Amino acid sequence: MARVKIIWKRSAIGLDRRQRSVIQSLGLHRLNDSVVHEDSPTIRGMVHKVRHLLELELAEDDAQGKDQR
Repeated sequence: MARVKIIWKRSAIGLDRRQRSVIQSLGLHRLNDSVVHEDSPTIRGMVHKVRHLLELELAEDDAQGKDQR
C-alpha cells in the first residue's frame, strides 16, 4: 500500500479545537514535524480538514531497508 509523508507547515494558533485535535491525531507535535502514514481514506479525510496547515508528499518505498528472504 502507498504511504504518505505529512509535514506540519503552519501554526494552529487561533484555530478551532477540532482542527487542533486533527493535527494531534495525525501524530504531529510541533511545526516542521513530519509523520508517515499508510494512504487511506481516513488519513486523506483528516489531511483534508487541515490542508491549509500541512504539506503532503508521497513517501518513498522502504522495501530497501527490509530483510527480503
